[in-house]
Amino acid sequence: MSRKPRFVLRALGIEQILRLSACALACSADWAVSELLSGLGRRQRRAGLQPRVLARAVATLGALKGAFAKAGQFAAIRFDVLPPPVTRALGALHDRVVPLPLSQLRGMIEDELGAPLESLFSEFDAEPIGAASVAQVHRARLANGEDVAVKVQYPWLTASLPADLALMRGLLAFWTRRSDGRRGDRRRFFEEFASSLREELDFEREARVAEEIAANLADDPQIAVPRVFPSHSTRRVLTMSYHSAVRITDARALARIGASPREVLEVVARAYAKQVFADGLFHADPHPGNLFVLDEPGARKPRVLFVDFGLSRRLEPALRRELRLGIHALLQQDLEAFIAGMDRMGMIAPGARPAVRRAVSDMLERIRARGGPLAMGGSQVLSLKDQAKSLLQHTEGLQLPNDLLLYAKTLAYVFALGAELDPKVDVIQLSLPHLLRFLGERD
Repeated sequence: MSRKPRFVLRALGIEQILRLSACALACSADWAVSELLSGLGRRQRRAGLQPRVLARAVATLGALKGAFAKAGQFAAIRFDVLPPPVTRALGALHDRVVPLPLSQLRGMIEDELGAPLESLFSEFDAEPIGAASVAQVHRARLANGEDVAVKVQYPWLTASLPADLALMRGLLAFWTRRSDGRRGDRRRFFEEFASSLREELDFEREARVAEEIAANLADDPQIAVPRVFPSHSTRRVLTMSYHSAVRITDARALARIGASPREVLEVVARAYAKQVFADGLFHADPHPGNLFVLDEPGARKPRVLFVDFGLSRRLEPALRRELRLGIHALLQQDLEAFIAGMDRMGMIAPGARPAVRRAVSDMLERIRARGGPLAMGGSQVLSLKDQAKSLLQHTEGLQLPNDLLLYAKTLAYVFALGAELDPKVDVIQLSLPHLLRFLGERD
């Protein structure tokens, strides 16, 4: 760190302030230009102002990576706090980011693992096979010839985290004072985000989660989870077995290896039903960049590979109990029981109960009109998801715990994946055995 001026500036918060200030100045200049115009020119300039501001903000957060990119990703699912144009724009931060050259990572890898890179690995590809908000992944080979994937955290993140969170806390306080819209419990949201980020920067925790999920799913031969190599892993470097695989949504590649999209989807649905309803610990980021099918041409059955367990959640007993009671209330169309559960979880702000009750009543009526939750197909669930997002966005005083939102987002990802792979497959029916066992549990 001390040998890298940029990392020092980042740890002190200087780079972040400069980039954020440049973004704010550019946005202010854009607004000032629109005010100097008149007539049609002003109206046209103003109409495009919000998209331009959002695009600059997203680009700045992506360039800063780490906590700032994660904050954007976190905010992108806060449909109950932010308006749709903002959440849509921030969703772009889930895409691939520009990686760092290996020269900027080598020193940290060697410091973490306590040896020169050449003695740790017989081969180490300089070009990463993937890059995200907190780390990038390189393919390598151990001295014994085993192929591995090495996840390396960006060097400055741990040192810059206090400055990053302090800046964000200040920006949040400024926004809260100036905004006159829905405030929600933004302090609680920030603390949830900060806690989640600290967990994601801890690769030792990720290794433990990967091993636990692998053990939970070990009875299913169609599920693969990379093996962790503790000798080459630390809090900031994670080495796992490398598997040749194809992207789960690559129809041409699936056809090449003879993997039926329907069979692949059945494996994914079965895995998530068990994680969520039976184990209580689930991989919370099932987008196509984290799910693959092993490249095994001619295999009798496809095997699905799960990677990147940084974003995972364990549903605490109290939340599992409330989730169970909520599903019971949903199945019985019991509005009062459903609202009571929301009250117990602190989801309804003081004075907002009548508005929330009307909104939930409308949602239950729509579900009833479609034959009830168990009679709905995947496309209907996805349609209902959009209505639920609208409910969150337009119902004052309704605020969800972040773990519950992650749970809902994870299931939405699975249903969306089902619609893409094979719309004829009923994901709900595939999940039903685990769901029924979950509903029959006693606390």
